[in-house]
Amino acid sequence: MADTPMAKVYSSSGEATGEMTLAAEIFGIEPNVAVMHQVVTAQRAAGRSGTASTKTRAEVRGGGRKPWRQKGLGRARHGSIRSPQWRGGGIVFGPKPRSYAQRTPKKMKRLALYSALSARAAEEQIKIMQAFDWDTPKTKPAVELLSAIGAGRKALVVLGAGDAIVVRSMRNLKMVRTLKVGQLNTYDVLWADTIVFTEATISMVGGHTSYDPSETDFVREDEGGEDA
Repeated sequence: MADTPMAKVYSSSGEATGEMTLAAEIFGIEPNVAVMHQVVTAQRAAGRSGTASTKTRAEVRGGGRKPWRQKGLGRARHGSIRSPQWRGGGIVFGPKPRSYAQRTPKKMKRLALYSALSARAAEEQIKIMQAFDWDTPKTKPAVELLSAIGAGRKALVVLGAGDAIVVRSMRNLKMVRTLKVGQLNTYDVLWADTIVFTEATISMVGGHTSYDPSETDFVREDEGGEDA
């Protein structure tokens, strides 16, 4: 992207106080749609429990003797009533417990995350809070703040270690997700219409991250607002 990525800075009351220049190597690259698709697919696959299981004919109870003799009755020959063609028999090629995790290189995950952030920055949907100076956790001020800064229908709030009050204030909002900066990931960035950082967390993007969809699972299919 040719233009320098910028984001508006807001006070805790929701008033715009200025603008901040974002890192071009993170928020100003050309989004790679193919890589984002592959990483999101891997992350969603990692969220599958993989616990579906069926029994084969060797595991189904019963069928220890031949149902009728081999010849002389005019019927098809059978050796067990637990063979797959019988009602209550074993399942052929049915699901067994397995891992759906896909290996995704770190460089690919990083490129996908930067691509998603760059796409939101190009849409001017990156918002930066100076700080949250709330003394007690309350949902109403959180709703008013998100409305004041123009957060979209779905918002992702990226917080630091000392923002526990903010997490408690927003956890009842169904269309708001909160993440620690180390958990920032492509899926949640693309899910949200608006990404809200603090001045502390925006400077930490691109550093150490604990995000690894092949090992962790924080994909949520519901629209709940629980902490990630």
